[in-house]
Amino acid sequence: MASERVTVTLPRDLVEGIDRVEQNRSRFIAEAVASELARRRRAALLASIATPHAESLEVAEEGLAEWGSTLPVDADGLLDPSAGKGVRWVDGKGWTRDSA
Repeated sequence: MASERVTVTLPRDLVEGIDRVEQNRSRFIAEAVASELARRRRAALLASIATPHAESLEVAEEGLAEWGSTLPVDADGLLDPSAGKGVRWVDGKGWTRDSA
């Protein structure tokens, strides 16, 4: 993986804390940043699930087949409702498998 030099300024106590547990500051900071980015991606996904985009709710309320019928004519073959699993949005629970 290619690396790029970045200059950051950290409080002295953080640098001292890094030095107590890791000899390679760059590796420690890279691992910490990667971990934080992954945490934020997970948080964004959970937020998205908790409050779905308006278009997702539209698809859920109409049903996939009905929504697919609104696609442009040249979109044939992009949507196969029989290939999916029936799900529906339940407030407080999120997406759940459709029992009907």
